[in-house]
Order: sequence, then C-alpha cells, then structure tokens
Amino acid sequence: MDAADIAVLKQAHAWAVAGHDAALVTVAATWGSSPRPPGSLMAIRADGLVAGSVSGGCIEDDLIAGVHTDGLDGLFDGRPAFAVRYGIDADTAHRFGLPCGGTLELVLERVGPGTRLAELLDSLQGRGLVARELHVPSGRVTLGEAGSFRPVALHGEMLTMVFGPRYRLLVIGAGQLSAYLCQVALGLGFDITVCDPRDEYTQSWDVPGVTMVHSMPDDVVQAMQPDCNTAVIALTHDPKLDDLALLEALQSPAFYVAAIGSRSNNARRRERLMLHFGLDSEQLDRLHGPAGLYIGSKTPPEIALSILAELVAAKNGVLRSVAGLPVQEAKIAIAA
Repeated sequence: MDAADIAVLKQAHAWAVAGHDAALVTVAATWGSSPRPPGSLMAIRADGLVAGSVSGGCIEDDLIAGVHTDGLDGLFDGRPAFAVRYGIDADTAHRFGLPCGGTLELVLERVGPGTRLAELLDSLQGRGLVARELHVPSGRVTLGEAGSFRPVALHGEMLTMVFGPRYRLLVIGAGQLSAYLCQVALGLGFDITVCDPRDEYTQSWDVPGVTMVHSMPDDVVQAMQPDCNTAVIALTHDPKLDDLALLEALQSPAFYVAAIGSRSNNARRRERLMLHFGLDSEQLDRLHGPAGLYIGSKTPPEIALSILAELVAAKNGVLRSVAGLPVQEAKIAIAA
C-alpha cells in the first residue's frame, strides 16, 4: 500500500489516543474515472480536520461539511460503519466534480478500540502483509496474515483490505545515487532492499527504512525470487556486480529491470548478456538501459527522479501500453 495511506492510519490512531473523535474513510470501489484508486484512505476528526484523500477535494469538502453540520454522531446515526456512494448519476457527478461520470463507493468507520489500528500498525512494523476485515454492520474488525497482496474488496457486508508493501525494490549498489533513489521510493510505498558487498560503500550508508544486505547481488536476486511486483535496479557501474544480477532478474517476472550507464556501456552490457550468458533478444528488450526517462538530468537527485519516473510508468503499465515498441522507442513515444 501507499506509504501516505499508512501515515493516515497513524494519524487516525494518534487522534484517538489523544481523545479526539475520528472516522476512517476507505475508497472501497470505483467505476469509470476516479480521482483516487480503491484502497485510498482518509481520516476525519470531529472538528473537520482531515488527513489523506479520497478524491480531488470535492468529496472531502462534502464530508467536512456534514461533520460541521451534524457532527460525527449525526453522520453515523448510531452505526459503527456504513457505505456510501458518490457520483451515481450525472447531476451528482457534476456536483462533486467526479470526471466522466465516475462513481466512488466509500466505507466510513468510527475509530475506536475495536478498529484495532494499534495492532495493525504494530504488525506493519515487521514489513509483512496484514489482512484487515471489517464487518460493516457491526464494526467488528479481524486481523490476519496475508500470503500475497490483493486489491481492496467490499463483498456484501465485509470490507477486506491488505496492508503492507505491495511492491518490492532491489537496488544494487549503495552509492549516493542509491540514497536519493531510496529516499523517494520509500514515499512511493516500496519495500526496499539495497545490496552491496563492498564495505567502503555500506559502512557510511544511512537511509532509515531500507534493508541493507552484503551478499553478492545475483545471490540476493535468487533469494528474493522476483515476482511481477518486483523491480531490480543496478547502480554500481561494475559488471562483476551488475551482470549476474541482471541475468537472474531478466529471467524472472520482475516488472522493471534497469541499469545505469552510457548508451555505449549499455550496448556492451547487452552484448555480454547475450554472448556469454545466453539471453535472447526478447529478454534483453526488457532491460531498461540507460535507466530512466530523459529529463536532461545531470545530478544524482535528478537521475534518481528520472529512474523512478520510468519505474512508476512501468508499474502503471504506461511503457507496456506502447504496443510493439522496444523500451527505448517506447520512452521516446511517451515523451513525444
């Protein structure tokens, strides 16, 4: 899930601990165009203060107005939780600014001991996946381990949502560029591992929230068993560290595999991977190299931004949507 949504959970819990009456709002489902995806969270306090977002601001304004008019007691009318839809018809969609007649279904629940936010947040400290089920009519919440990430779902009276890192990112190399890249990727909700066997780089590494390992990168890739929610980025410029890891990653379902370097260096890398390690042209077409979208970047922070922009484009299916084009041509098509 998005790190910003975890921040909403923390804020809702902090308000409750401080004695404030508050509610948690979840986007349970959407139809048509919608400002925020299912699973987005917002917390609203009894005085109208909010954290997070479920739309571009229009739905938030309506909920705030309702709280100011009726209070949370009036809004909930004795219910521990309830579902509500916005944008069912054209007039409602126009009123709340939902694009193209889009519809949002929200679930609102009163925050209290039964919400089990403290237990949920404690469980998330272990970086695992936690399934939270809310029985809407009773407000009863159950928590359990989730073997894999799955989308939020409202089936009948039960709202189910999996919390925790949906996407994993393996960064090879613990240099300055890696630090900038990881700092932003944390905010994007990635569970990040940095791999570098070189002590001269890892001893000065200091990015809280990132797991550091000192094994050889190809061993780490094999141990991670990359799936379709995994990205691998090689940032060392050292073929002894990068090549074997890229070899493993390009033979996996990882949605994004990239390496930095000049175009000539990347051409030589592709040649090595094909001639010495037997990768075919289809596998090599999956390699993003040079890594990143072209934004004229020169400094490490700018290069990190360009790489993350490309990574997010791949995650959201933008690069894959340019049918039939190799990666580099797809980048040019998107930029145009």
